[in-house]
Amino acid sequence: MSFYFDFATRKEQSATEMLGFLLKQIVSEMEAIPEDISRAFQEQKKAIGGRRPQLIDIVKMLQTITSSQRTFLCIDALAECVVVYRVKILDSLKQILEKPPGTRVFITGRPHIRAEMEKSLGGKVISVPLCPNKEDIIRYILVRLGKDETPDAIDESLVADILKKIPESVSEMYVGE
Repeated sequence: MSFYFDFATRKEQSATEMLGFLLKQIVSEMEAIPEDISRAFQEQKKAIGGRRPQLIDIVKMLQTITSSQRTFLCIDALAECVVVYRVKILDSLKQILEKPPGTRVFITGRPHIRAEMEKSLGGKVISVPLCPNKEDIIRYILVRLGKDETPDAIDESLVADILKKIPESVSEMYVGE
């Protein structure tokens, strides 16, 4: 199951929304919904206004499901998540990972969140730095420049300068956990 954080909508992508989305994906793949989860949703419907499950309820549901089946969760671009939500997400993931031994989480993000993830998830984190190579960066820049709708606005000297400076300044960008 996977979730992608989008910078443009990051304020709407709360811990409850993100983990709820993962829960929905998992449940939609199941032949039968566990009784605990079905009951919890029915209780929420009875509440005034039929409120959605709270974060604590979603974490418990994910623990229930992941304790009975091997589960892989993929969270992409965690660094794009609002910090206050990210703290709640990492805490929730820690709780989910404490229960079942068969749950695996793969997270991508920028290097500046590595320490935060290691602190929150403790010994459950393995960091793998991924660095783009210079040729890939140049190829990407050339493709993007080729799609420029105003090609006359840039001369060969500027292209050469871009192709020299940008690949040199790009360093480790993503970290997979």
